[in-house]
Amino acid sequence: MTEHDFTVVSSTTEYTGFRFAINRDTVVMPGGEHADRVYMRHPGAVAVVAVDDDNRIALVRQYRHPVGERLWEIPAGLRDVPEEDPAETALRELSEEADIRADHIEHLFDFYPTPGCSDERIVVFLARDLAEIPEAERHVRDQEEADLELAWWHMKDAVDAVFSGRVHNGVTIAAVLAAARLCDTGDSLLINGHSAR
Repeated sequence: MTEHDFTVVSSTTEYTGFRFAINRDTVVMPGGEHADRVYMRHPGAVAVVAVDDDNRIALVRQYRHPVGERLWEIPAGLRDVPEEDPAETALRELSEEADIRADHIEHLFDFYPTPGCSDERIVVFLARDLAEIPEAERHVRDQEEADLELAWWHMKDAVDAVFSGRVHNGVTIAAVLAAARLCDTGDSLLINGHSAR
């Protein structure tokens, strides 16, 4: 059976905002009819699961306005610097949100959090060989990030929090389980990793 191509016959941008846009595409369906698909265009994001020498994970608690809650999350951020390598973006977000430097970083997986309504793609990294950034060199946080809370969760506690419903952020759930899997099996992505410096 030949796969259908889902050809886009027209595309309009219905809204353009500060970071995102809303598109309406008219798409050819397998039966030949046309159907509109409305979705958010997103610049993409990175996220980084930072694991220390004691197999603890750095999580930050941050207010997320669309859901009206403070959520436990791994450090993450938009890919909003043109041409910046995703690994560099991840290292920058780790330093800005958690006051942590990493000497090694490696691509872990890519993640589409809501492929039914957005083209957002999150590139997830594993960071090791961590060090705290001296207070005088730390990024000054503002807005929602001004009251970020950093906590170090033991791997087992983080996994338990996923399954007990205390962690709701999708990419954090996936990253915690992936990191736990690596620790359980003794596998290391950093064999083929690279120095962050």
